[in-house]
Amino acid sequence: MSHTVITTTTTSGRASGDRGLNLGYTRTIPGLLKTGQMLALFVAFLCVRLARGWPSWYAFQYFEVVVLWFLVAILVFFLMHLFRLQGKMPCINWPLTEFFHYSVGSVLIFIASIVAAVKCGGVSALVAGSVFGFLATFLMAVSLWTSYSMTCGVHQTGATV
Repeated sequence: MSHTVITTTTTSGRASGDRGLNLGYTRTIPGLLKTGQMLALFVAFLCVRLARGWPSWYAFQYFEVVVLWFLVAILVFFLMHLFRLQGKMPCINWPLTEFFHYSVGSVLIFIASIVAAVKCGGVSALVAGSVFGFLATFLMAVSLWTSYSMTCGVHQTGATV
C-alpha cells in the first residue's frame, strides 16, 4: 500500500524574512555592542560639549570631532543592519568595511581619550567624557574582535584534501 503526501505552500507578496525592520538585530551581540558604542560616544560628546572652561581647546576639539565622526559612522552601520540595506548593495564587502572601521575607530578614540584624560585639568565633565571615551574604545575593540573572527577567521568547509 503506497501513500503519497502532497504539500502546498502559498506565499503573499513578500517573503517572511523580508519584512521592513530587522528588530531581531537589536537583540544580537553585534547589535547590543553597536547600541552600547553609540550611547557611550553620545555621552562622551555631551560631557565634553557641555563642559565649561576647557583647559586645552585644541585637544577637546579633536576629541569632539573624532567622537562625533565615529558616532555617526556606527549609527549608519546600525541603520544598515536594521533596515537590511547591506544585502541591497552587494558590491561592498560590509563585514570587511566594519572591520576596518572598528580598527581605525578603536585607535583614534583611544588616542582622543588619552589626550582628553591628560588635558582635562580636573574639570569633572571632561574627566567623565574621557572615561566614556575609554568605554567606547573597549566596546569597539570587542566589536573588532568579533568582526575579525567573522571576516578573517578560519572558515571550515566540508571538503577534505
